[in-house]
Amino acid sequence: MFNTLSESTQVEKKQFIEFKKNHLYKDRDNSKILYISGVAQQLSKSHNCTAMDIADSIRSKLSATSGDVCQVKIVPPGWIYLELTPPFLATWLQHLVMGCLGQDGKMGTEKINSKFKDHNPANIFVVQYSHARCCSLILLGHREGLIKLREPLPDNHPAFGQLLPQQPIPWLNHDKQLWLNLSTEKDLLAQLVQVVDNLACASNSDAINWQKAALKLSQALENFWCQCRIWGDVKIYSPELAQARLGLVIITQHLLRFLLVEKLGVTAPWEL
Repeated sequence: MFNTLSESTQVEKKQFIEFKKNHLYKDRDNSKILYISGVAQQLSKSHNCTAMDIADSIRSKLSATSGDVCQVKIVPPGWIYLELTPPFLATWLQHLVMGCLGQDGKMGTEKINSKFKDHNPANIFVVQYSHARCCSLILLGHREGLIKLREPLPDNHPAFGQLLPQQPIPWLNHDKQLWLNLSTEKDLLAQLVQVVDNLACASNSDAINWQKAALKLSQALENFWCQCRIWGDVKIYSPELAQARLGLVIITQHLLRFLLVEKLGVTAPWEL
């Protein structure tokens, strides 16, 4: 979006970064992954045109260049709504399933920093427990033949961050929509998006309460696990749905591990 914005308005680079920070946010409605920008209203103050005209110009360019990524809608008095498409979300989810997070592909391998030691032990245990549950479910999915992990399987704690499936997860159904339709599935997906967004905002990292972020992700996982079955009839009659749900668990494990080790400075146990 902001590449289009810079082309259409000739905003200076420094101003452009500020627009990106302050004028794009994720909507709280977890039924869809929607971002909202008010940048057109801000630009209308310094350009000789209305916010709706600027927003429509941005919409036209985005629709022409990024139609497979997001659906763009303009809402008076100049809001730009960008809803991520199911095919794009499927690609993004698969990217995370394969462990593509962090620089150089590292998923929580650096040494623990002592500055993180002042976190609430009870909260840390909740997150560690959620991580261990993810690991247990992933291994069970492998043993049950629902997914096939790259072998040999790790026999030690540090290597567990490399549990990766050999085959792509079937995120989309025959109608090219996500299999994940229940509210708890969408809530977990929204939390995964929020965590990755926070990790991507490196300049704002120190302002983020990573313990709170990890707890919210753990709670979303707990709600998901209480409502969304993977085994039994789901595995037998709707294996693609079961695999998609297990895919969410894999991504959650990757992110919880990253948060525990890199952001909270504690271990990410694979069993408790």
